[in-house]
Amino acid sequence: MLERFREVNNTFPKTSEILEHKGKSGLVFGWLCTYVPDEIIHAAGALPIRITGHRQETELEDGSAYLYVNNCSFSRSCLQMGLRGEYDFLDGVVGGSTCDGARRLFDLWRHYIGTQFHHVLTVPRKYTPEAHTLYYRQVVQFKEHLEEFLGIQITDEKLRQSIELYNESRALLKNLYELRKLDNPLITGAETMEVLDASFRMPKELFNLCLNDLLRDLSNSTQTHQGKARLMVTGSVLTNPDFIKSIEDQGALVVTDELCTSTRYWSDPVVLDGDTPPLQAISQRYLNNFPCARMFPSDERFNRILELARDFRVDGVISQIIRYCVPYAHDLPLLTRRLQAQGIPTLAIDVEYGTSGSGQIQTRVQAFLEMLKVKQR
Repeated sequence: MLERFREVNNTFPKTSEILEHKGKSGLVFGWLCTYVPDEIIHAAGALPIRITGHRQETELEDGSAYLYVNNCSFSRSCLQMGLRGEYDFLDGVVGGSTCDGARRLFDLWRHYIGTQFHHVLTVPRKYTPEAHTLYYRQVVQFKEHLEEFLGIQITDEKLRQSIELYNESRALLKNLYELRKLDNPLITGAETMEVLDASFRMPKELFNLCLNDLLRDLSNSTQTHQGKARLMVTGSVLTNPDFIKSIEDQGALVVTDELCTSTRYWSDPVVLDGDTPPLQAISQRYLNNFPCARMFPSDERFNRILELARDFRVDGVISQIIRYCVPYAHDLPLLTRRLQAQGIPTLAIDVEYGTSGSGQIQTRVQAFLEMLKVKQR
């Protein structure tokens, strides 16, 4: 059932879908952050794909030569792939000023890799009316820059069509997550991550068709999954299903997650309400979406994590934070206290981007599960 998604992930970034799109003289734009509204890229007739690093943890000689080693290994991994020509099909790169690592990655990409189109959006850290005005202007400038580069007009009708397509994708992913709420889920956390990874690596039209097929197959399946404990994974950017599998191999079930590559990517739809212009609706959605750890105040994010924990009946949380990922490292003590107040223990793990789960990590997960087992008695 998952072969189509795995094929995309195993061949990324030179997937058959991307190469076919390029072969038809199509444009491909890479984006670096979930605060980049890819509906606008899609409405311009281009294929938006997410720039990620190596599938597995690897040496980062080139990335570390251009970025200090106290930048996260996600940024260095993305840069290394760019420097080695693995993203040479990109016609444009769009970033957000969300953290120092992401901002430096964008600057170095523009200077050394030289993709034709570059744009970075300033993203406020608050939700105030002034912040929304600032971000809306940033979204307008991005659209205008894209129109100027392509020599086209991105119409409201095109934006509405893209919004509907992306909202359909979000609704389908929500349906997939509903299957993880069951006592014995129909899909594992590792399998879900295969689907999530493919969601930003292939055309949304094709992804929605494939996900519809998967949901139909799962609804007709009698195969279920059981575990010693129901876990949530939170923290830094994560795209390696093998890391989730290494947790589930210890007997747990990862039933939900709070990551920029999972719930924070798809959770909230763009609401086209009455006479609200589509660009304003897009701006509202992206700034009000499930917050990143950089956003202030933190209560909105913490409340949504606690809501996930309740809805998915989570026994414990595993926080995986890439070394030097400052927003999530600073955020963890506050989140841990909130979870503890609700009787939900947390296991904090320092990782490098792409890790598959070392023996040391597996040992710590085993001890965490034993602690949860004692707690449940």
